[in-house]
Amino acid sequence: MAEAQKNNPLHGVTLQMMLEHLVDYYGWEHLSTKININCFKSNPSIKSSLTFLRKTPWAREKVESLYLYTLRRG
Repeated sequence: MAEAQKNNPLHGVTLQMMLEHLVDYYGWEHLSTKININCFKSNPSIKSSLTFLRKTPWAREKVESLYLYTLRRG
């Protein structure tokens, strides 16, 4: 199993870690323009965003994709 995850850049990275990285990188306002969802626009918080993202696969995929993009940019 560990061998299969060796090349997975998301292995060991929690959704909370990704979201905190993106908020630090972009800030809530700019993040909401990158990913157009209300939990990033209206009274944003890590807790409320995590609740929404855990229930909404398409939004989580967008967060994961943007997170990977920021890692490649450096």
